[in-house]
Parts: sequence; structure tokens; C-alpha cells
Amino acid sequence: MLKRLLNFISTRQSTPKSGGPLVIPRDQHNISRKNISPAAIKLIKQIEDAGFNAYLVGGGVRDLLLGNHPKDFDIATDAKPEEVKRIFRSARIIGRRFQIVHVRIGREIFEVTTFRGHHEDAAHTKSKTDEGMLLRDNVYGTIETDAARRDFTVNALYYTLRDFSVHDYCNGLQDIKTRTLRIIGDPATRYKEDPVRMLRAVRFAGKLGFTIEPNTAKPIFELSSLLGNISEARLFEEVLKLFLGGSATATYHLLREYDLLKQLFPGADAAIKNGDELGSALIERSMINTDKRIRSEKTVTPAFIYAALLWPALQQEQKRLAEKLPPQAAYLEACQNVVSQQLARTSIPKRFLIPMREIWDLQHRLPGRQGMRALRLLDHPRFRAAYDFLLMREDAGEKLNGLGSWWTSFQSANDEDREQMVKDLGKQNTTSRPRRRRPRKPKDAAPSAE
Repeated sequence: MLKRLLNFISTRQSTPKSGGPLVIPRDQHNISRKNISPAAIKLIKQIEDAGFNAYLVGGGVRDLLLGNHPKDFDIATDAKPEEVKRIFRSARIIGRRFQIVHVRIGREIFEVTTFRGHHEDAAHTKSKTDEGMLLRDNVYGTIETDAARRDFTVNALYYTLRDFSVHDYCNGLQDIKTRTLRIIGDPATRYKEDPVRMLRAVRFAGKLGFTIEPNTAKPIFELSSLLGNISEARLFEEVLKLFLGGSATATYHLLREYDLLKQLFPGADAAIKNGDELGSALIERSMINTDKRIRSEKTVTPAFIYAALLWPALQQEQKRLAEKLPPQAAYLEACQNVVSQQLARTSIPKRFLIPMREIWDLQHRLPGRQGMRALRLLDHPRFRAAYDFLLMREDAGEKLNGLGSWWTSFQSANDEDREQMVKDLGKQNTTSRPRRRRPRKPKDAAPSAE
């Protein structure tokens, strides 16, 4: 069916006629209602039954056309937020500059937006922050203006339940065919309106395996500093989207390619650019591990991702402080400095910050296994995450004298073998570091002349 869709696109004009949409009939695309959330279908029908138009829009349509399974389904309508709220008792209007509606149906929450319009008011068009970020309050419009106000062409696709066709206003289907990510409108202007679009470009390119169109990519290098104007809380949410979508590895590479990593993790970026190969390899392996876990439907905590991304900065800062402070004091101050630097860029909620610190702390405690320490560490609630982190450090090339292998064996050993493993550590220490005895002074030795 996807092949039929691509053939259909090839036989039609690449540009919709007179501003109207390119309409793909049901028999020429692969979207089936079976793959759409029943709650989303119910929501659309209720809006239409109330006398309004409603469409499935954006990433949900894009992913269905690509044969993927969307997690979210967004709705666009000509109904105003207050009108949507009157239709659904569970609706909640959110937002200030542009209001959207969250509608809960069962366990699912859907985002319903009113068609957006163009900015004709010159006062809004010229309003900027001191850093050059455009300030515009969204206005309502038609489906045509709404399509033009969306970020990328592949996200400006609308699916209707009335005849099950797909409406393409911005040549998004052509870009799906060529696997191209293209921003709608002037790229620099759109990035100035919302700098987070630069991160979205990288995220979608990484997720979909698309190439960022040259004109879309070019302003990113010049305007990336505008991300400094975005709130720490919003950037934290964007970090989760970047790395928890199952394509963290590809996204990480793109962040580095477009020099965006420094806007999110300046410490890691500086350490890597200074030649920290171990730190770079550790982050790379953490991204690969994250993707594997997500694709296996295993849990991934942001604490682990942040622990890896901030580790190079921590190591570099600890090394600097070790020149003037004892090891433990250098480590504690380095932790404080690195976390403070990061909080100036992205927030880290305490529910993730505390486990992240525990993962770091355990890296210093895991080598100490004598006596009952090994058993106590094994019972630590953050042991498993710290152990995985330790294995990644070794896998990245850090020489830890087989520490990861020891802990792997210790976990699967029985009580008797564990006891013997700890005893063997004592023998190794005795063999490797023989005790040096000071020569005894004769009892009748004369006192020093001093």
C-alpha cells in the first residue's frame, strides 16, 4: 500500500493546485482505522456531530503513512477551545499565548487544537526579545492557514473520517517519499519564533531516519544560542523526548553534528571537544543501551541518561580539583559544580537528581568489597543501575582491573562462593601490596642529637 501511495504522488503534481490540498483518496493510502485509537475516532466524531470539522493531524498521520504505530493522536478542528470544552466534560483548556484543549477519554489524553492563523498584525510581527527571539501570539484561522503554521511539511498532513482521505497542503507526502525533513516557511524566522524547533528537527530526523533539508539545517548553527532563552523545565522535557523515543543514538549524533549538544549539556560538549575519548565512548554506549531497552519495552530512567551525559564533565572537573583538594573533597565539589552548571541549562527533578548522584557515588564504592561491604552494596536500591553503569565504563575502554566481571560473578554466586571471593580479595591485596615494616631501633640506641 505504501508503494501505491508513492506511485500516486509521482503521478500527481508536486504542488497542490491554487493553494488547495493534494487529496489522497482511501484506496491510494495505507491508513486504516484499525491502527487509530478508537478513543481518537470517537473524539473526532463527537466534534463533527456538534457541527464542526475535525481532523487527525501531524505526527500520527505521518507515522501511519510510514507504516509505524503512533503513540499519540492529535486533533485539529475549527471549534474554539471553549466550544470543545462544552462538548467534553473531561476537557481542560491549557496555555496562555495559544490555548489548546486536553481531552481525556478513558486512560488516554488527546490534544485538540483550533486551526491557527497567520500573523497579520505588524505589532506582533515586529515584537522581539533582546536576544532576537520573535514574540507572537497565535490567532485562529482556517485549515489552510493552520497547515502553513505547522513546523515541518511531513507534520502538515490531515486525515478525515468523512471520506477517509488524506489532505496535504505543504507537499509533505513528497517529502515522505524522499525521506526529507523540511521546515514550512523561512527557516530562520520559524526558529526565532520557537528555538525548540531546532531540537525537533534533530529529533524527527533521528527518529524517522530522514535527512534535514539544507535550507532547514543551515540557520541552526547561527541560531542555536537562542535555546538559551528557553526555560530549563521545557528543555528538560525536550531532552526526554530526544533520548527516550527509541532513537537516542541517531539523535545524539545529530546533536553533535549540528553543534546543539553544547546548548543542552555544555559540560559534556566541552569535555568531548577537549579529547575525552572515554567520556565520548561512554555516552555513545549509554545511547545504544537506551535504544535497546526501549525497543525491548524495558524501563529507562532519565537518571541513568543524565548520569552518563554528565559523567565526562564530572571526571574533568574532579581531575582539575584534585590538584588542590583531597580525592573525596574533590569529588564532592566536582559533583556540586557540574550539577549547578547543568541546572542552569535544563532542570533535573529531584526524583531523578538523587538517583543520578547515587549512581555516581556507587562508582566510588563498588571497588571496596572487603568484609560485609559487597553484600551491603548488593542490597543498595541503586545497585543494579550503578552496576550497569560500571559495565558501560569498562565497555567504553576504561581500565578497572576486572571490577565489572567480579561483580557479575558475585551476583550469581552462592553464599559460600561469595564468602570465598571476598577472602580472595584479601589475598590479592596482600600479594599485590606487601606490607612494609619499619626497621626497629636498638633498645640502647642513643637519642638523636637534635
